[in-house]
This record gives sequence, C-alpha cells and structure tokens, in this order.
Amino acid sequence: MSTAVATPPATPTVTARKGKLSFPHLLRSEWIKFWSVRSTFWTLAIFLFTVVALVVLITLAIHNAPPESQGGPSDADRSDPLNAFQAAVYLGQFAVAILGALTITGEYTTGMIRTSLTAAPKRLPVLWSKGLVAALSMLAFSLVTVAASAGLQWLFFNGVGIGVDLGNSQQVRALFGTALYIATIGVLAFAFGALMRHSAAAVSTILGLLLVIPIIFAIVPWKPLKYVEPFLPGSAGQSITMTDAQIAQNVAGTVGAHLTAWQGYGVLVAWVVVVLGVAAYLLKRRDA
Repeated sequence: MSTAVATPPATPTVTARKGKLSFPHLLRSEWIKFWSVRSTFWTLAIFLFTVVALVVLITLAIHNAPPESQGGPSDADRSDPLNAFQAAVYLGQFAVAILGALTITGEYTTGMIRTSLTAAPKRLPVLWSKGLVAALSMLAFSLVTVAASAGLQWLFFNGVGIGVDLGNSQQVRALFGTALYIATIGVLAFAFGALMRHSAAAVSTILGLLLVIPIIFAIVPWKPLKYVEPFLPGSAGQSITMTDAQIAQNVAGTVGAHLTAWQGYGVLVAWVVVVLGVAAYLLKRRDA
C-alpha cells in the first residue's frame, strides 16, 4: 500500500518592477511641495499687496505733488508711469527673495531634503526641479502683479495723463523686465539658499546684496567702489525695469560701466549662474 504525498503548489515568482523617478515626476513633486507650504501663499500675498498698493499710492502722490517751480517733480517725471513701479518693486522684491531662499532652506531645516535626495540619488535633478518650479511660479505671479498694478494705474490715472502706453515698446519692455527682474531675484535667493542651506544666512546675504551694500557703496567716498557698484545684482538687474531714457538719466555724471538694460540683466543672470553652479558642486560633495 502506497501513501500519496501532497506536493505543494508552486508559488509564482513575482519580480518587483524597478520604478524610475523621471524629471517630470520630480517637477510634479516639487510643484506640490512648493504650493502646499503656507509661507508660499503668505509671501506672495504680501508681495502682491505691497506692489499694487505702492504703485497706486505713489502715482497718486506724484499726481498731487506741487509743480516743478515749487520743488515738485518735473513734468517728464510726473507723466512717467514707470516711476511708481521702480519704488514699489524695490520694496516688493524682498518678499520674493525671502520666498526663494525658503524654498530650499526649509527642507534642510525640517530634514525633508534627505528624503528627496534618497528618492533621487543623483541629487542635481532635485536642485534643478526645485529651482525651475520656483522660477516659473515667481515669474507667473510677478507678471500677474505687474499687470494688475498697471491696470489699476491706468484705470485711476489715465484721465490725468499717467498710464502705461501699450504702444510704447520701451514701456512694455520695462514692465515685462520688472516681472523678469523680480523672478530672477527670487532665483538668486534660491541659489544662495542652496549654497548656505540655512534660512537666516541666505536671507541675510540676499538682503545685504540688495539693500545694505548699495547704500554703503553710495556713501563711502572711495572711487573703486563706484566701479564695482554697477555690477551688484540689484544695481545691474534693475536696469531691465527702466526705459533707455531713464537709464541714461540715472548714469549721467557717474563713473564706471554704463550698462544697457539687457547688459545689466545679463550681469544679474551671471550672478545666478555662478552661485547656483557653486551650490550644485557642493551638493554633490557634501552630506545632506
């Protein structure tokens, strides 16, 4: 008599699929992270309110200023709609700079950067995707802010001769350049954040370059500083926010390089490339 031995059924072998984290996947992930942080909405809201309110208020102040014979602005300055934008952007840019720095330093503060770099061991795609999402988001929001400011200025003050002329290529280029400058400042702050990996250090550095150092260069009577000042990121980049006539008026009687609008913006881009390049090199070399 024989005994039947039950043979256990063969278990099929399941081969785990290796997932590939592509660059579009990284972009989607960074997009979600960028817009899921409350600081993004707060800083962009502050930027929008600051720029729009200041453009309207400064335009109102220029319109109500006394005539030139009584110490007020000249007739050319009074009718130039871009003067209000320059003062508004000078203050509003700091909110975007802070956002750009926090986009990357916030992950180092929370330790989330380790998870990101574990998912993408090559590291640099993480940096590029973060920077691209931040740059496109800040550029789009800057364009909306500039358009809203120009629209309100035209709505309230076009009847008194203060409003952007869309048929004037110089004014249109300056308006687009204003949004481009703001977004690029945000990317520069992002680059310093990637380099320093600390929020306070990155924010202090970018604000120092935009606010403190230009004032020091202006008040210290040392001629070599006058030759360096046109190549500071803020001084050079702001030329793209002005018409050629405004640039010529600003550089009249000054020493050093006289940069055109696109030359000045090229200097600002060079700052971004150098700082971001150093940050990328150190990201590959340092521990997270």
